[in-house]
Amino acid sequence: MTQNVTPPPAAGGFAPLRQPVFAVLWVATVIGNTGSFIRDVASSWLVTDLSGAPAAVAMVQAAATLPIFLLAIPAGVLSDILDRRRFLIVIQLLLASVSIGLMLLSATGLQSVSSLVALTFLGGIGAALMAPTWQSIVPELVTRQELKSAVALNSLGINISRAIGPAVGGLILASFGAAITYATDVASYLFVIAALLWWRRAPGADDGLSEKFAGAFRAGLRYARASRELHVVLLRAAVFFAFSSAVWALLPLVARNLLGGDAGFYGVLLGAVGAGAIGGALVMPRLRRLLSADGLLLAAALVTAVVMAGLSSAPPQWVAIILLLSLGAAWITALTTLNGAAQAILPNWVRGRALAVYLTVFNGAMTAGSLAWGAIAELLGVPATLLVGAAGLVVVGVVFHLVKLPAGEADLVASNHWPEPLTASPIDNDRGPVLITIEYRVDPADRQGFTSALYRLSSERRRDGAYGWGVTEDTADPEIMVEWFFVESWAEHLRQHRRVSKADADLQQEVRKFHRGDAAPLVRHLLSVGPERLTQARDNIKETP
Repeated sequence: MTQNVTPPPAAGGFAPLRQPVFAVLWVATVIGNTGSFIRDVASSWLVTDLSGAPAAVAMVQAAATLPIFLLAIPAGVLSDILDRRRFLIVIQLLLASVSIGLMLLSATGLQSVSSLVALTFLGGIGAALMAPTWQSIVPELVTRQELKSAVALNSLGINISRAIGPAVGGLILASFGAAITYATDVASYLFVIAALLWWRRAPGADDGLSEKFAGAFRAGLRYARASRELHVVLLRAAVFFAFSSAVWALLPLVARNLLGGDAGFYGVLLGAVGAGAIGGALVMPRLRRLLSADGLLLAAALVTAVVMAGLSSAPPQWVAIILLLSLGAAWITALTTLNGAAQAILPNWVRGRALAVYLTVFNGAMTAGSLAWGAIAELLGVPATLLVGAAGLVVVGVVFHLVKLPAGEADLVASNHWPEPLTASPIDNDRGPVLITIEYRVDPADRQGFTSALYRLSSERRRDGAYGWGVTEDTADPEIMVEWFFVESWAEHLRQHRRVSKADADLQQEVRKFHRGDAAPLVRHLLSVGPERLTQARDNIKETP
């Protein structure tokens, strides 16, 4: 239900559990996530009964992650514009319906690879809608001082579920069959729905500048396209997850064919991953003191590669469990490092949507990787495919170690230093586009420094809402330089005023120091005259005698 990867809290980090609403929803989340892992174990193992083909096994993994790749960004937008409590309840009902369908098909013996993939895909849609929405409600449940601890507790909760759910799911599957296993997952959703119904969420206030779906979607994409730091995080995430997905796509076949295990042993392996993740998260603060973010990501890649190579040799089952413990620690290290790098560079106004872009890349790499490794395993076999994946992960880990993750040290708190634009009369929020021009007077000797600083500022303009930007010079007066950019509506420009961070304000001040004269640079806001206004003007001309 969540994919938060912040390390668990240190001593005193359990304070958010003193908040009744957070405590109830946290427990419900642990129960719901445990049910989800129970369901996933049943589906991953059941497909090996229905078809032993590696491509079929990998297709189930791809069906679970593809919806998150496709829908993460729209889900992030929906989490901002809908009532989150009601939205979460609807999602829980969808997920419960999926598990009911899986239960009935398994009980009647009508389950097939096609139906399993289709229902797994529907479950993936629910997971895609859930992730950004559940993350978004956390600040509503605790005080600002407790927020980091609350996020850390979410991480601890999902890893508790990851450790318990697969082992319990494997035991139930081996003892009672797939139908009862899916029924257990259905029961877990009842706890979550009950907790959400019990929560009385306060309605949000509307200040007239609330974003609509289409505009918020475009604003999120504009930010992601203009943020070079986010591009680095996305690149590092894509290459790591594309290669490391081999072990996840082929793990059911490894457990059954290479290690000779049953459904219960497969659950134990997944439980070992969860236990390793908890252990890795507990030692993460110490690791951060020893290694940089880039060093942690390289270490995670190397450990994952060793695990893949070790599994390819069909080791004894107890050795495989140790390898999966190591995999869990490496996996949580990579997730925490990449997620932390993304969180550190994102301002609050776009955090959900930009993190949704990160989830899109994460799940896109996992989906494409799962399908690719499944096809390769059809040709080379599972052991050789794991070796190829391990070698590739080592290579990309070392090569992309040179592409350093952003430090994330900029002050991204809103500066609120822009004065409200002056208007001769009230302007409708939906009017646009708006052309903003800033006229500077620059000494010709300073032009190179000015244009360099202005170019750096252009990324900030685009991140905060501009969809076009440029700079022009006055042919009659070479000292006059005009920066211009478009914003799609008047409301979006007012939002742009609120989005400028303190770090961006410092960059604007760096540009402004090149401006000569006592007066500030001249700012103009030019509204587009729409076709209806031109038509009205034309009609007025026709009516004039």
